Amino acid sequence: MKAVIQRVKQAKVEVDNQVVGQIAKGYLVLLGVEKEDTQATADKLLAKLLKLRINEDENGKMNLNILDAQGSLLVVSQFTLCADTSRGNRPSFNGAPPALANELYEYFSQQARAHLPVENGVFAADMQVFLQNDGPVTFVLEVEPSQA
Repeated sequence: MKAVIQRVKQAKVEVDNQVVGQIAKGYLVLLGVEKEDTQATADKLLAKLLKLRINEDENGKMNLNILDAQGSLLVVSQFTLCADTSRGNRPSFNGAPPALANELYEYFSQQARAHLPVENGVFAADMQVFLQNDGPVTFVLEVEPSQA
């Protein structure tokens, strides 16, 4: 499972010109699910995300996690994160099948809601994502199923 984490001042997702998810301060999470991923993989990734200290404290140092900073998550499914770009010029898309990807995307968001406010995009929709990146601060988190 892979996630691109962007610290944002605000972010929103639109589908057909309608806002379907919106947050103020927090993280935009672009989530890619691989075919070997399980709920344990999602749990491990969420634990890493919640502990990631990328928010500034009173001294301007990145010492606070998302919970300390009282932020929110906007989680957007992103199957292209799992593309293989190692050969040629056309990515090959070999991530999780849609049913598994949606199940784990929903599971990840549900588990995150136990800790902080979470908004979502619409799985498999043509989405427009708008964000005001804070910093900019962007990280890639990855958990292999064998690490879960």
